[in-house]
Order: sequence, then structure tokens, then C-alpha cells
Amino acid sequence: MAETMLSKSTLRLVFNHGVDTKGQPILKSKTFSNIDEMATATNLQTASQAIAALVEKPMVMIVRNDLSEIN
Repeated sequence: MAETMLSKSTLRLVFNHGVDTKGQPILKSKTFSNIDEMATATNLQTASQAIAALVEKPMVMIVRNDLSEIN
């Protein structure tokens, strides 16, 4: 039977930087590596909001990316 093991977790914060000449939103992101695999969604949301408070642009999305190995 196959098993999965979480090997890496990253956190990406996406910020709105306005709109381009065509009216499309300009989104820029910042990725943080080495996120504790045991961090809960609430932990990550709290940390993300603290980081976003230091940025001039509004945060529009929080994304957690987990990489698992299948054995």
C-alpha cells in the first residue's frame, strides 16, 4: 500500500498592485519557504495577516503548497 510523507511546505502571499492599461489586475506574489509542516491554516492566516500589515498593497490570496513523497 502506498504511503505519503510531507516533505516540504511553502506559503505564497498574493498582493494586488492595481490594474494594467487593459483593466486587468496586476498581481504580485511573495513566497516563503521552510514553512513548518505542522502549521495549521489558522497559524498561516495569522502570520500572513501580520506580514500583509507591513506591505502597502492589499493582500488578495494566501496559498499553501505542500509537496509530498509517495513511497
